[in-house]
Amino acid sequence: MEINIPEVLAEVEAAFARYELALVGNDVEALDALFWDDPRTIRYGGGENLYGIDAIRAFRAARSPHGLERTLEGTVITSYGRDMATASTLFRRASAPGKVGRQMQTWMRTGGGWKVVAAHVSLIADPA
Repeated sequence: MEINIPEVLAEVEAAFARYELALVGNDVEALDALFWDDPRTIRYGGGENLYGIDAIRAFRAARSPHGLERTLEGTVITSYGRDMATASTLFRRASAPGKVGRQMQTWMRTGGGWKVVAAHVSLIADPA
């Protein structure tokens, strides 16, 4: 298996960038389109465990659009072969002082492009 095939890595980096723009802009439609439309899709959040795309969509639709701006650091995107990848990043929000967020996503190539099939988001005390 080849790790970080340049053109595959570029595709996942572009999908991750689209996700980030949709997230901070609260573009729910774009966020939904970037997640795999399947009951096996999972998103663990700061206070919720979401099983299936329907639960993820309901969460996104109900979430406040305020305080979503953030800065990223330590982002690592790795592709495994041509069809799987992970994206890991730390983030900070003015709305969560003293905390650092951690986000991990598993991306899969589908007929409709790259989709998040599993995600985990959590906050911890900022060690800085």
